[in-house]
Amino acid sequence: PKVGSFTVAGIKASALENHLRAQIGRLFTNFNLNVTMGQLRGVKVFVVGPAVKPGVYNLASQSSLLSAVVAAGGPAAQGSMRNVILRRDGRIVSVLDVYDFLVQGDNSRDVQLAAGDVVVFRPAGPRVALTGATDTAAIFELKAQEESVRELLAYAGGASVLANRQRVHLERIDPKQVRAKRFVEEFQLDT
Repeated sequence: PKVGSFTVAGIKASALENHLRAQIGRLFTNFNLNVTMGQLRGVKVFVVGPAVKPGVYNLASQSSLLSAVVAAGGPAAQGSMRNVILRRDGRIVSVLDVYDFLVQGDNSRDVQLAAGDVVVFRPAGPRVALTGATDTAAIFELKAQEESVRELLAYAGGASVLANRQRVHLERIDPKQVRAKRFVEEFQLDT
Protein backbone atom coordinates (compact mmCIF):
# COMPACT_ATOMS: atom_id res chain seq x y z
CA PRO A 1 0.00 0.00 0.00
CA LYS A 2 2.89 2.43 0.60
CA VAL A 3 4.30 1.81 -2.86
CA GLY A 4 1.15 2.41 -4.93
CA SER A 5 0.75 1.46 -8.57
CA PHE A 6 3.17 1.89 -11.47
CA THR A 7 2.49 2.25 -15.15
CA VAL A 8 4.47 -0.34 -17.11
CA ALA A 9 2.98 0.13 -20.58
CA GLY A 10 5.73 0.21 -23.20
CA ILE A 11 8.34 -1.48 -21.01
CA LYS A 12 9.76 -4.74 -22.33
CA ALA A 13 9.13 -7.80 -20.17
CA SER A 14 12.89 -8.33 -19.81
CA ALA A 15 13.30 -4.83 -18.34
CA LEU A 16 10.23 -4.89 -16.12
CA GLU A 17 11.86 -6.27 -12.97
CA ASN A 18 14.66 -3.68 -13.04
CA HIS A 19 12.15 -0.90 -13.66
CA LEU A 20 10.01 -1.92 -10.70
CA ARG A 21 13.08 -2.46 -8.50
CA ALA A 22 14.15 1.14 -9.21
CA GLN A 23 10.68 2.51 -8.45
CA ILE A 24 10.23 0.55 -5.21
CA GLY A 25 13.86 1.25 -4.21
CA ARG A 26 12.93 4.90 -3.75
CA LEU A 27 10.86 3.95 -0.70
CA PHE A 28 12.41 0.73 0.57
CA THR A 29 15.85 -0.80 0.94
CA ASN A 30 16.78 -4.44 1.39
CA PHE A 31 13.65 -5.98 -0.19
CA ASN A 32 12.90 -8.97 -2.40
CA LEU A 33 11.01 -8.63 -5.67
CA ASN A 34 9.59 -11.31 -7.93
CA VAL A 35 7.88 -10.33 -11.20
CA THR A 36 5.72 -12.78 -13.15
CA MET A 37 3.62 -12.15 -16.23
CA GLY A 38 0.05 -13.37 -16.37
CA GLN A 39 -1.93 -14.14 -19.49
CA LEU A 40 -2.63 -11.02 -21.55
CA ARG A 41 -6.28 -10.26 -22.03
CA GLY A 42 -7.58 -10.45 -25.53
CA VAL A 43 -10.46 -8.95 -27.47
CA LYS A 44 -13.02 -10.95 -29.36
CA VAL A 45 -13.80 -9.50 -32.80
CA PHE A 46 -16.00 -10.69 -35.62
CA VAL A 47 -14.83 -10.67 -39.25
CA VAL A 48 -17.61 -10.83 -41.84
CA GLY A 49 -18.00 -10.39 -45.59
CA PRO A 50 -15.73 -11.58 -48.38
CA ALA A 51 -12.62 -12.30 -46.30
CA VAL A 52 -10.30 -15.28 -46.83
CA LYS A 53 -11.20 -16.61 -43.34
CA PRO A 54 -14.27 -14.85 -41.89
CA GLY A 55 -15.14 -15.77 -38.33
CA VAL A 56 -14.60 -14.92 -34.67
CA TYR A 57 -11.08 -14.04 -33.57
CA ASN A 58 -9.52 -13.59 -30.14
CA LEU A 59 -6.75 -11.05 -30.69
CA ALA A 60 -4.32 -9.42 -28.29
CA SER A 61 -5.77 -6.44 -26.42
CA GLN A 62 -3.45 -4.00 -28.23
CA SER A 63 -4.51 -5.24 -31.69
CA SER A 64 -5.66 -2.84 -34.37
CA LEU A 65 -7.93 -3.04 -37.40
CA LEU A 66 -4.97 -4.04 -39.58
CA SER A 67 -4.26 -6.91 -37.15
CA ALA A 68 -7.77 -8.23 -37.73
CA VAL A 69 -7.35 -7.89 -41.51
CA VAL A 70 -4.14 -9.94 -41.33
CA ALA A 71 -5.65 -12.53 -38.95
CA ALA A 72 -8.52 -13.08 -41.40
CA GLY A 73 -6.07 -13.59 -44.27
CA GLY A 74 -7.09 -10.35 -46.00
CA PRO A 75 -9.90 -10.03 -48.49
CA ALA A 76 -11.03 -12.99 -50.58
CA ALA A 77 -10.81 -12.74 -54.37
CA GLN A 78 -14.08 -10.80 -54.52
CA GLY A 79 -13.31 -8.70 -51.40
CA SER A 80 -12.11 -5.11 -51.21
CA MET A 81 -8.82 -3.82 -49.87
CA ARG A 82 -10.07 -0.25 -50.33
CA ASN A 83 -13.16 -0.46 -48.14
CA VAL A 84 -12.72 -2.37 -44.85
CA ILE A 85 -15.19 -1.12 -42.26
CA LEU A 86 -14.87 -1.28 -38.46
CA ARG A 87 -18.23 -1.24 -36.66
CA ARG A 88 -18.59 -0.75 -32.91
CA ASP A 89 -21.97 -0.73 -31.18
CA GLY A 90 -23.71 -0.42 -34.54
CA ARG A 91 -21.71 2.66 -35.58
CA ILE A 92 -18.95 2.94 -38.18
CA VAL A 93 -15.74 3.77 -36.31
CA SER A 94 -13.30 3.66 -39.23
CA VAL A 95 -13.11 2.85 -42.93
CA LEU A 96 -9.67 1.48 -43.80
CA ASP A 97 -8.07 1.68 -47.24
CA VAL A 98 -5.29 -0.92 -47.03
CA TYR A 99 -3.67 0.57 -50.17
CA ASP A 100 -3.06 3.83 -48.25
CA PHE A 101 -1.09 1.82 -45.70
CA LEU A 102 0.77 -0.39 -48.19
CA VAL A 103 1.65 2.36 -50.69
CA GLN A 104 2.06 5.45 -48.50
CA GLY A 105 2.50 4.03 -45.00
CA ASP A 106 -0.61 5.92 -43.85
CA ASN A 107 -2.06 4.15 -40.82
CA SER A 108 -4.24 7.04 -39.64
CA ARG A 109 -7.43 4.99 -40.17
CA ASP A 110 -6.01 1.96 -38.33
CA VAL A 111 -7.68 2.14 -34.92
CA GLN A 112 -7.35 -0.05 -31.85
CA LEU A 113 -9.91 -2.83 -31.53
CA ALA A 114 -12.35 -3.25 -28.67
CA ALA A 115 -14.26 -6.35 -27.57
CA GLY A 116 -17.26 -7.03 -29.77
CA ASP A 117 -16.01 -5.04 -32.77
CA VAL A 118 -17.14 -6.18 -36.22
CA VAL A 119 -14.74 -5.97 -39.17
CA VAL A 120 -16.68 -5.87 -42.44
CA PHE A 121 -14.99 -6.66 -45.74
CA ARG A 122 -16.97 -5.08 -48.56
CA PRO A 123 -17.13 -6.40 -52.14
CA ALA A 124 -14.33 -5.20 -54.39
CA GLY A 125 -14.83 -2.11 -56.49
CA PRO A 126 -13.68 -1.55 -60.07
CA ARG A 127 -10.36 -3.20 -60.95
CA VAL A 128 -7.67 -2.83 -63.58
CA ALA A 129 -4.80 -5.06 -64.63
CA LEU A 130 -1.29 -3.69 -65.03
CA THR A 131 1.06 -5.80 -67.16
CA GLY A 132 4.19 -5.34 -69.18
CA ALA A 133 7.47 -3.67 -68.15
CA THR A 134 6.59 -3.14 -64.51
CA ASP A 135 8.10 -4.48 -61.32
CA THR A 136 4.65 -5.13 -59.89
CA ALA A 137 2.34 -6.58 -62.51
CA ALA A 138 -0.98 -7.17 -60.76
CA ILE A 139 -4.68 -6.52 -60.67
CA PHE A 140 -5.37 -3.34 -58.71
CA GLU A 141 -8.62 -2.16 -57.20
CA LEU A 142 -9.50 1.44 -57.97
CA LYS A 143 -10.67 3.86 -55.31
CA ALA A 144 -13.22 5.43 -57.66
CA GLN A 145 -14.81 4.42 -60.95
CA GLU A 146 -12.04 6.29 -62.79
CA GLU A 147 -8.47 7.02 -61.72
CA SER A 148 -5.45 8.29 -63.58
CA VAL A 149 -2.67 6.11 -64.95
CA ARG A 150 -0.35 8.03 -62.60
CA GLU A 151 -2.30 6.77 -59.56
CA LEU A 152 -2.27 3.21 -60.91
CA LEU A 153 1.50 3.35 -61.39
CA ALA A 154 1.86 4.72 -57.84
CA TYR A 155 0.10 1.61 -56.50
CA ALA A 156 2.61 -0.51 -58.45
CA GLY A 157 5.62 1.45 -57.23
CA GLY A 158 6.14 3.32 -60.50
CA ALA A 159 7.12 2.27 -63.98
CA SER A 160 10.07 -0.03 -64.50
CA VAL A 161 13.34 1.43 -65.80
CA LEU A 162 12.85 -0.90 -68.79
CA ALA A 163 9.44 0.56 -69.64
CA ASN A 164 9.11 2.41 -72.94
CA ARG A 165 7.50 5.65 -71.79
CA GLN A 166 6.91 6.71 -75.39
CA ARG A 167 4.53 3.83 -76.09
CA VAL A 168 1.91 2.78 -73.56
CA HIS A 169 -1.13 0.67 -74.46
CA LEU A 170 -4.39 1.07 -72.61
CA GLU A 171 -6.98 -1.59 -73.30
CA ARG A 172 -10.57 -0.95 -72.28
CA ILE A 173 -13.44 -3.40 -72.36
CA ASP A 174 -16.90 -1.87 -72.49
CA PRO A 175 -19.60 -4.52 -72.02
CA LYS A 176 -22.30 -1.97 -72.95
CA GLN A 177 -21.11 -1.87 -76.56
CA VAL A 178 -22.73 -4.37 -78.91
CA ARG A 179 -19.86 -4.24 -81.40
CA ALA A 180 -16.25 -3.42 -80.72
CA LYS A 181 -16.38 -4.04 -76.99
CA ARG A 182 -12.59 -3.83 -76.80
CA PHE A 183 -10.77 -0.53 -77.34
CA VAL A 184 -6.98 -0.11 -77.42
CA GLU A 185 -5.40 3.31 -77.04
CA GLU A 186 -1.72 4.09 -77.45
CA PHE A 187 -0.18 7.13 -75.84
CA GLN A 188 3.01 8.56 -74.39
CA LEU A 189 3.62 8.33 -70.63
CA ASP A 190 4.38 11.89 -69.60
CA THR A 191 3.44 14.19 -66.74
